[in-house]
Amino acid sequence: MPDWFFGRPKTAGSGDDAYRGDPFAAADAAETAGLETAPIPGQEESSYSQPVHPADRPAVRVSPAHSTGAPVAPVLQDDEMMEVAQRAAQIAAAIGSVILGKEEVIRACVVALLAGGHLIIEDFPGVGKTLLAKSLAKTIDCRFARVQFTPDLLPGDVTGVTVFNQKSGEFEFRPGPIFANIVLADEINRASPKTQSSLLECMEERQATIDSVTHLIDPPFMVIATQNPIEYEGTYPLPEAQLDRFMMRLSLGYPSAEAEENIIHEQTSHNPLSELRPVLDGAEVLAMTQAVARVRVAPALRRYVVDLLAATREQREIYLGASPRAGIALTRAAKALALLRGRDFVVPKDVKDLAVRVLAHRLMLSPDAKVHGVSAENVVARLLEAVPVPQTGG
Repeated sequence: MPDWFFGRPKTAGSGDDAYRGDPFAAADAAETAGLETAPIPGQEESSYSQPVHPADRPAVRVSPAHSTGAPVAPVLQDDEMMEVAQRAAQIAAAIGSVILGKEEVIRACVVALLAGGHLIIEDFPGVGKTLLAKSLAKTIDCRFARVQFTPDLLPGDVTGVTVFNQKSGEFEFRPGPIFANIVLADEINRASPKTQSSLLECMEERQATIDSVTHLIDPPFMVIATQNPIEYEGTYPLPEAQLDRFMMRLSLGYPSAEAEENIIHEQTSHNPLSELRPVLDGAEVLAMTQAVARVRVAPALRRYVVDLLAATREQREIYLGASPRAGIALTRAAKALALLRGRDFVVPKDVKDLAVRVLAHRLMLSPDAKVHGVSAENVVARLLEAVPVPQTGG
């Protein structure tokens, strides 16, 4: 059995036993039982795709109202979930050898990676924001690029440019650093809004359009941005449209006294980042993200996410509430966390554990709330207590 680094609330079974005693798993099984499975595009050769026979599914009939006509992915097996959890624990352990005493933040990074999301790390200078991003990138054997955002950085410096080749007499495209698999956008709020906006299409659509030609970005693709929250001179705050494209906002905070002592010892005796070695490659990360997509969400859980989003739009302290994109990001992150906890279905705890990190940075507080010192994190935490949690999956 793997070390369930992300916490495993209960043992997952197979067949009917996988749904016995859990209303969320049973309700979601009712949506998909009896439908013929079809491979997800791009998963035909995936090591995480396994055929599932109808006899292995719960004997529950699907209601016509629940049938969408879309292909149904194969049910995740125990060995698949165990392998994903083991690989995720290896990534977290590798990062943890460099970033000391920040296990919760490391887990959130791995969840975002497997959910196909982007990260923005906002904290004080010198606490390890860039080191965390570089450590995550070094654990994966794929293309990595770092862009130091400055006021004079141009959009073409990020996305690439089209140049004229005098030898061939043709224009040719030279891709920028955004075409790497993992991109570190260091101090992103120091670049001009024009340069910041060059990331919008890339982050949302995994493509970049240069001179009316669209160039696709190969998966896996993840942008990790850092910014300093206390130095505002010479900076350009990210607009809401760009913040909404980051799945999570993380904060490291100052380490404990014991961890800080270990950090000083590690950093002054050797360079732990240089000793970090990849634990898996880009193809394996892509297979893990495809496995996450096969985690199921019961109708009641989807409605719970919708209720949370609606609650953010009804609060007097919030000028701009969470968008549907926020609900998509929260659901994807919850699916990744559920899989890393050894389940192929989401429960309310998965959603609640991630809601603050996924929703808070997307909310715009009213001027009155700012005057009274109200934070977006406190508002989301209060909503989690107020919005009723579903007790059944139907």
